[in-house]
Amino acid sequence: MKGIVFTEFLEMVEEKFGLEVADSIIENSHLPSEGIYTSVGTYEFNEMVSLITNLSKEVKAPVDDLIYAFGLYLFNGLSKAHPEVIQSYSSPLSLIYSIEDHIHLHVKKLYPDAELPTFKILEQTDNSLTMIYSSSRGLYRLAHGLIEKSFEHFNKTATVNFELLNENGTEVKFNIVQDGE
Repeated sequence: MKGIVFTEFLEMVEEKFGLEVADSIIENSHLPSEGIYTSVGTYEFNEMVSLITNLSKEVKAPVDDLIYAFGLYLFNGLSKAHPEVIQSYSSPLSLIYSIEDHIHLHVKKLYPDAELPTFKILEQTDNSLTMIYSSSRGLYRLAHGLIEKSFEHFNKTATVNFELLNENGTEVKFNIVQDGE
């Protein structure tokens, strides 16, 4: 998993829960990296699992809710790190529609070893999108947060529903309908 995800996660934890909580979850996670991350480094996914699990215990919040909150937070960090990507789009639906064919290609150029989820578009209209999220990591709630934050970024709103296609969340169907103007 790319370091930018770890650095943004720890920034979110510090901002929302305080430096003491951030230090505590790093200490309690017994990480091979010792919690020292660079945005361009690559780290084991299990380190993120440990951090999120320990944050959940520390703040007494469900893991899925924390992952969703991180998706909301991560959008801003990614858009600041790569503003040229977001600026290429005039609407949230066009941004989301282009994840697989444009945004992930851009990410792969920057980070050739990045392991990214896939998004298969099933149906698209002027105000809706149905797609399948697939990832061995099952971070569909992260994707959910990123999707919702993309609408906020463009000053739009939407109804975002998802349906787990398997119980571990590695395949999820998203239905996104942009609210009327």
